[in-house]
Amino acid sequence: MPVKTYSKTKLKQFKKSIEAKLNNVVGEMNDLKENLDTNTSGNSSMSQDGVYSVHMADAGTDSYEREKGFHFMNRESDYYKYLTKALGRIADGSFGICTICDELIPEERMIEVPNATKCVLCKENDKLNI
Repeated sequence: MPVKTYSKTKLKQFKKSIEAKLNNVVGEMNDLKENLDTNTSGNSSMSQDGVYSVHMADAGTDSYEREKGFHFMNRESDYYKYLTKALGRIADGSFGICTICDELIPEERMIEVPNATKCVLCKENDKLNI
């Protein structure tokens, strides 16, 4: 039985939407990088000698903020990779097809989660099997 796919028009719309999301992610990553660079350059709490010149709580807050920034950067980087893979699936014709049941993933899901590779039912069953 042939697998259903999205029309070329729909795939073009998805591609345009994903490319817009990629641009947003790049902007977010640039902002995060700039913020990390700003917070770490010239910060006295970064040097070993400077740790004693500021209050311990301030040094802890600075460290926490840097760690949080790196976490957000990691998350955005992963999302960028997933969106890039989604563009690859558009190119190879497998976009929007569930990798488990081979059914077409509903358009609403693909609009909200363009990097989805499973339909909602298969995703829920997958979570239950963990």
